[in-house]
Amino acid sequence: MTLALILYFLLAFVLVVKLLLNGIRPTKTLAWLLAIFTIPVGGMLFYFILGRNRKKNKFYTLKKTKEISKYLNNVENYYGTIKDNNSTPADIKNHIKLAKLITKGSNFSPTIGNELIPLKNGQNTFNAIFKAMEGAKKFIHIQYYIFEEGVLAEKFKSILKQKIKEGVEVRFLYDALGSRKLSNKYINKLKDTGIQVNSFLPMRLGRLLSSINYRNHRKIIIVDGDIGFTGGINVSDKYITGDPDLGKWYDMHLQIKGPLVNSLQAVFAMDWSFASGTDNLLNTYYLKHSTPGKSIAQVVASGPDSDFSSVKQLYFSMISNANKYIYIINPYIIPGEALMEALKVAAMSGIDIRLLLSANSDSFLVKWNVRSHFEDLLEAGVKIYLYSDGFLHSKVIISDDALTSIGTANLDIRSFEQNYEVNALIYDKEITTNLKLDFLNDCKKSRQIDYKQFIKRPKLERLKEGMAKVFSPVL
Repeated sequence: MTLALILYFLLAFVLVVKLLLNGIRPTKTLAWLLAIFTIPVGGMLFYFILGRNRKKNKFYTLKKTKEISKYLNNVENYYGTIKDNNSTPADIKNHIKLAKLITKGSNFSPTIGNELIPLKNGQNTFNAIFKAMEGAKKFIHIQYYIFEEGVLAEKFKSILKQKIKEGVEVRFLYDALGSRKLSNKYINKLKDTGIQVNSFLPMRLGRLLSSINYRNHRKIIIVDGDIGFTGGINVSDKYITGDPDLGKWYDMHLQIKGPLVNSLQAVFAMDWSFASGTDNLLNTYYLKHSTPGKSIAQVVASGPDSDFSSVKQLYFSMISNANKYIYIINPYIIPGEALMEALKVAAMSGIDIRLLLSANSDSFLVKWNVRSHFEDLLEAGVKIYLYSDGFLHSKVIISDDALTSIGTANLDIRSFEQNYEVNALIYDKEITTNLKLDFLNDCKKSRQIDYKQFIKRPKLERLKEGMAKVFSPVL
């Protein structure tokens, strides 16, 4: 027993030193210290699963990221160096600081000449995806956080099987935790047809504690380098037939043609490199695109081992620099201190801040955690709308008839610090204005929360909020 205690305290001392060296927030450091010393064994176990700083222990090498960035910046229609001069397009010039911020943090420059089509809801999205895949001539790259078996999954398998027969290369990447229900039978059928399949951070005993909390939340499809898709929609029949508890799921995806596809392909290439252990995609499968459209856009990618939380910086910058309005659709709004303050300051400054989210949630803890922030936001003047006709899963931010972000990242700590995410930042007045009208129409169908009524909510609800809020860092 004495030896066990000595070993325990030696290990605790090592963890304390690591916490201090990692330089995380003081409040977070204190919380972990209390857990380690007050919860025997369990405190250490939680730290190994949830507490380690991936910025100090990178999965990827920055060298690979920068190599791809350098390669892309030599391709036509990319801005390698962003300057505020007469040659800079107005859409970028008006947001030069934001463009520089994302380029610095995410290593992807703005691209010009893109055709971007927002795809609302599952049926429209999968119709477009299947049409693109059926037209593939060279390769199809697929990546999903959740890929569930069902009607949609069978359609994917059928198309991919045919494409393999036609000589098309197919690569399929899924997150091991998000797609944990995907059967070995389905995966083996994909492999048997000649599809290259890999999982991101597979659930293996030897690395389970170090990897289970860090997931790949991206959704990406690239076809022939000509057309790409990303956004909030996973492969699940609930987007088509609905969910028994929440009803039909509503979401937003983005179809991309033009040079932005290369940036999306680069994100896939890095994830494939990590999952497969090969670098054969890092400097291949990129095209010198024509300009099929007129939109300027920029990929924003970040993960737990990124030098900067680019998605968090994107959201913070959009909120802080808005002049007229910020409209946000997101199912999981757990903003953390910085973004919480940004939202309140913007609202108190007279900016029209509106949040649209579902009245119901797919998680008890998430539902009450999200609601725990409502009182402070409402008091500051933020308008909150609850949508009850199904479940809103979109991750969209629009601002000032000028900027739109569509992607995979929620407005929560997990997306900012623990997940690999990818968003598209769109500098386009027409797209933003159309999405604004769509947003306002959805608000009319929703119930606006009244501050004076909300503060009278039962103490039991306040208790649920307080208990759920404790789990903010891991939700």
